Amino acid sequence: MIIAIDGPSGAGKSTLGRMLARNLNLLYIDTGAMYRAAAMAVLESGVSTTDEEAVADVVARARINLTGDPDSLQVLLDGRNISDEIRTEEVSQTSSVISMIPAVRRALVARQREMGKRGGVVLEGRDIGTVVFPDADVKFFLTARPEERAQRRYEEDRLRERNATLDETLADINVRDERDSTRADSPLHKADDAIVIDSTELSIEEVFAKMMSAIRELEGGAGRS
Repeated sequence: MIIAIDGPSGAGKSTLGRMLARNLNLLYIDTGAMYRAAAMAVLESGVSTTDEEAVADVVARARINLTGDPDSLQVLLDGRNISDEIRTEEVSQTSSVISMIPAVRRALVARQREMGKRGGVVLEGRDIGTVVFPDADVKFFLTARPEERAQRRYEEDRLRERNATLDETLADINVRDERDSTRADSPLHKADDAIVIDSTELSIEEVFAKMMSAIRELEGGAGRS
């Protein structure tokens, strides 16, 4: 089974992706972490993010891999565990910028497809159901009001001892939404056959229950066909 989870920043994709993978015993692929790893490679190389050709070359040569179970996923760059290092604001901002470069997206999409061929997987990102795996067995599109998503991200940042204010976090969410939905290559949008879940008024547990119910219903339908 291939499960695709798309949606904007702060919609709960990572948390729910891990929960589904753990419950269904599937491989979990955090595509956002892969873009952060690519951003780390670019930052360490010293090339300018405005030099798209140089950035694409760095990303193409970088060995990015994910290993471990959903609750202890390790992000590897050239064999080095960078799971903690990629959670800085600098890496986050750089990731958002380089993700707009078509050659970067093509390189990482190819890597994601390669990883997906290992077997049953849960992938989450911005273009999984539309570009990476358009034939995924189940597609979800998670969303929530920007203010709710900003509050969640703000609380996460506070746990990591970051100093951004709630207003700054909301502004960043809005910028990312605009950037993700208007980029020329693989913009964020809902796949026609995706199941949409607005989590604004729902707990993580309630969203998870809805997703599991949809998966079981689809599995039951496949079994009857």
